[in-house]
Amino acid sequence: MLTVGDKFPEFNLKATVSIDNLDKAFTTIDNHTYKGKWTLVFFYPKDFTFVCPTEIKGFGDLDSQFRDRDCQVLAASTDSEFVHLAWRRDHKDLRHLPFPMLADTAKRLTTALGILDADEGVAKRATFLVDPEGIIRFAYVTDGSVGRNPAEVLRVLDALQTDELCPCNWQAGEQTLKAA
Repeated sequence: MLTVGDKFPEFNLKATVSIDNLDKAFTTIDNHTYKGKWTLVFFYPKDFTFVCPTEIKGFGDLDSQFRDRDCQVLAASTDSEFVHLAWRRDHKDLRHLPFPMLADTAKRLTTALGILDADEGVAKRATFLVDPEGIIRFAYVTDGSVGRNPAEVLRVLDALQTDELCPCNWQAGEQTLKAA
């Protein structure tokens, strides 16, 4: 699995961005779409499941805070853009998501990252914070049965953006550590 310090792989994927109009429902997103920004790319195993929508909604609820930090949120799975569209239309908590859902149907990105579950053929529940230069600065994977904490990912982004030493449980606005 790629980890902190590795370059995030090149990608070019279809994404679901809206449910209102089929002409505007899809777009293509690649490494250069959000050039110069931080990106949070979080992968989940499958659409139409149980843990996944709780996480997606959780990241959606914090999207404006990620944007305030110049960070673009991207959700991703190996399902198609059409399945993403159907799920967003079907699930009330996903209808108005403020960020794209990437469709890694060829499984190239999940494979390049090393997060493709070999038994299931789907993405593992993985999270990557990528700096504006395309370098992974935070990598986090949980078991498929355990949902993530979007507020913790936001806390880590805040810490990374200080470019200083941040102690355990540090929160934005608190003192950072000074090397003696």
